[in-house]
Amino acid sequence: MSTHTEIKSYDKELLLKWFEQMLLIRKFEERSSQLYMQQKFRGFLHLYIGQEAVAVGLESAIRPDDYVITAYRDHGGALARGVDPKACMAELFGKATGCSKGKGGSMHFFSKEKNFLGGHGIVGGQIPVGAGLAYACKYRGEDKLAVCMMGDGAVRQGAFHETMNLAMLWELPVIFIIENNNYAMGTSVERTSNVTDLYKLGLSYDMPSRPVDGMDIATVYENMKEVVDHVRSGKGPYLVEMKTYRYKGHSMSDPAKYRTREELNKYRGKDPIADLKITMADNPDITDEEIGSIDARIKNLVDECVKFAEDSPYPDTSALYEDNYVGEYPFIMD
Repeated sequence: MSTHTEIKSYDKELLLKWFEQMLLIRKFEERSSQLYMQQKFRGFLHLYIGQEAVAVGLESAIRPDDYVITAYRDHGGALARGVDPKACMAELFGKATGCSKGKGGSMHFFSKEKNFLGGHGIVGGQIPVGAGLAYACKYRGEDKLAVCMMGDGAVRQGAFHETMNLAMLWELPVIFIIENNNYAMGTSVERTSNVTDLYKLGLSYDMPSRPVDGMDIATVYENMKEVVDHVRSGKGPYLVEMKTYRYKGHSMSDPAKYRTREELNKYRGKDPIADLKITMADNPDITDEEIGSIDARIKNLVDECVKFAEDSPYPDTSALYEDNYVGEYPFIMD
């Protein structure tokens, strides 16, 4: 795991930006959890609480015109990309104003405008698509890259290994990020493989790989800058294992009894938002009033998101026939 990176040297604007983005994700997820328990919306709900530094640190290192694709724990990635939080909340409610027009729900956030291409419910299903995005960038001669994020459970899928092989063979501009939060649903990494340092899986394909402390925003940022420079310079793909932790269960239906209280408390002591807040409090250029102002602004924004979602209409039944692929059969059946 990468060593802690000193963050006091970063300029005030960047620190405040990190804090605001991570706090938005945390407060959005906390409110989503409350609304789910109030049965304001149904379906699955996979929270990103604890992993905020991964998405936010990544976004500071890439460009808005780069592509990001991820799995079903996608709220944090969408918000960090700049997808409208009101549209994200409306999507949870299944409303027409949602970022997927109310048709995707929690696991299928999309935004063409922000180059955020899901949100995919099938474990590992986004991995070949991520390589496809990178192939498109290279085919078009664009100075862009694709970031494909996945959980630690997805690396057990055959699609992961097939994609690693092709990505290296074709030298695609893609960054694969494993968000290793220690558990695939309720099964620990140690119970699924003798290779517990997941970044080493890239060595089978001669793919440059590294582990990163995903609980420290500055460490994520510094490592991702180096990785992005490598990939964007035309040197091919890179595999990053973000060692992180989710404070909640796999989904809202998971009581997470497979974890000990001692383990949870250990990681809560490494809360990326709390650590950054302490650092900012020690920074003479950042005042308590500025931190408090961000706190209040995010609280108000989340309140506005909920009101927007509740006031928005459900999709009309005619929407069932929109946004579908339609083709003609090569033959006509009697």
